[in-house]
Amino acid sequence: MNTETIAAIATAPGTGAIAVIRISGKEAFAVAEKIFSRSIKNFKTHTAHYGAILKEDKSPLDTVLLLVMKGPNSYTGEDSVEISCHGGQLVTKQVLQRVFEAGARPAQPGEFSLRAYLNGKIDLAQAEAVQELISAKSELALEWAEKQLQGALSEKIKSYQKELTEIAAILEAWVDFPEDDLEFAATEEIISQLEVALERMQKLQSTFNDGKAIHTGHSLCLLGSPNVGKSSLMNALLGKDRAIVTEIAGTTRDLLEEDLHLGPLHFKLIDTAGIRATDEIIEKEGIRRSQKAMRDADVILLLLDATRSLNAQDHELLQIAPREKTIIIWNKTDLAKPQETFKSVSISAKEKTGLDQLKSAIDQLIWKNGLPSKEEVIITTLRHYQALSNAIAACETVINGLKSGVSAEFVASDMREALNQLGAIVGANVTEDILSAIFSKFCLGK
Repeated sequence: MNTETIAAIATAPGTGAIAVIRISGKEAFAVAEKIFSRSIKNFKTHTAHYGAILKEDKSPLDTVLLLVMKGPNSYTGEDSVEISCHGGQLVTKQVLQRVFEAGARPAQPGEFSLRAYLNGKIDLAQAEAVQELISAKSELALEWAEKQLQGALSEKIKSYQKELTEIAAILEAWVDFPEDDLEFAATEEIISQLEVALERMQKLQSTFNDGKAIHTGHSLCLLGSPNVGKSSLMNALLGKDRAIVTEIAGTTRDLLEEDLHLGPLHFKLIDTAGIRATDEIIEKEGIRRSQKAMRDADVILLLLDATRSLNAQDHELLQIAPREKTIIIWNKTDLAKPQETFKSVSISAKEKTGLDQLKSAIDQLIWKNGLPSKEEVIITTLRHYQALSNAIAACETVINGLKSGVSAEFVASDMREALNQLGAIVGANVTEDILSAIFSKFCLGK
């Protein structure tokens, strides 16, 4: 690990009341000593001290609070200093520049968390949870990121590792002591233990779709022929006039996107151009984009106009919209009753009635098996899913090998692969490339 002392602004870019500059490394205290108006040599760990950051000529640059943390009892496990200065962009940059002049170097994205991982303060799954916590866009995403940061996923993976390690020890003994003929006495019991462990891992694996949806959010596409009220519904759901609403067909020519929170969930709400036959070039391109948005969406809200009979475009959309992710909505029910009786939700976007029933229908479509329990551990990242899938495949190979009498050397090798894949989730046996890929996505200062 690079042992140079690093520094970065740890707070979000922009102007605020305060900004925090983080310093970490074996020379962190020496760096701070050079630029602080008081000697920090006798400061006790985890204490804050008022003073000033000094310019090169020893005149005050800014009044600050300086927090000292001696390793290993810090986030990174190293000696660390945090400087809370005023939050103007210029003064913050100047304070950071003084830190660099005193001997620190700029931190790379995620380098503080990388050092925390390398110093054993957190495992790799917890390090990834830090980034998920920062980027969480919904209450559910925040809750599960916090659980992962507290070690819920890591403990689950370690319990699998413990079970498989005990079995692996027996398999390795078969390889080392083949003359003892141990396998005939223990094979059925080992297979039974492996099948129990396999079932537990598969249950965790099955949470990925829900976990991914919680972490990344859902796309919600408003679809329909012109003038059915898609833009009015967008405005009603958002609680503001985001889309232009007129009686003129074809008002919306392009996709409109907005972030939307419904209860604990985050959505990307997409208002599309009304789909109809047209020769107008711009409108045709908008319709093409609408059709693509329909294909890519997680949930489709297909609007129909309750004040008229279904037209050719309505019938076509009812045919092409994927049923498994489509909610049919009768709009304008303040003016007329729907003429068709198929399963649907009735609303008035203009009067904002029926929206609670619509939100309930969206919940039911997303959580077909119910919202995951808060006590449940779920996986939210593709890396974890792939590693767990590889571990499951290796365990299945071990079970099949034991049942068919495959040589102990091969069975033991497959078991080692299962353990390696589980270890990769929490950070054992991971390559530098994997670490770089993970931590490069972090923001500076984290």
